[in-house]
Amino acid sequence: MPPSAPSDRIHDMAGHILIVDDDVIFRTLAAELLASQGFDVFDEAADGLAALAAVAGRCPDGILLDISLPGPDGFTLAPSLAAACPDAKIVLISAGIDHVPAEVLQTCAATAFLPKQELVIADLGALLGA
Repeated sequence: MPPSAPSDRIHDMAGHILIVDDDVIFRTLAAELLASQGFDVFDEAADGLAALAAVAGRCPDGILLDISLPGPDGFTLAPSLAAACPDAKIVLISAGIDHVPAEVLQTCAATAFLPKQELVIADLGALLGA
């Protein structure tokens, strides 16, 4: 079998997740929760520019993306992240919104929406798994 070409995705057993949220406390708690469920935190970013820098040249399996960010919001940022990492599952999150219509998710290239309050009880493997 011929060797395969190098990939820009990181591969091993754990799903690698990028957390994009301007609240450092939330990022810390989300990282701990993800680690407890067998995920690896690929990187953390506080805004859109940092998120795009984090995916330059390498892609996570999944992205937790806050809707309310300084600068471009999550709806605006998601298509750029999807273009950079087309195989990554993008899950929009918010503390202030409890529903995002499917057509809005599709328009901004997100896979799903999850209220932050439901992060602890959500099936993160199904939402973010590779």
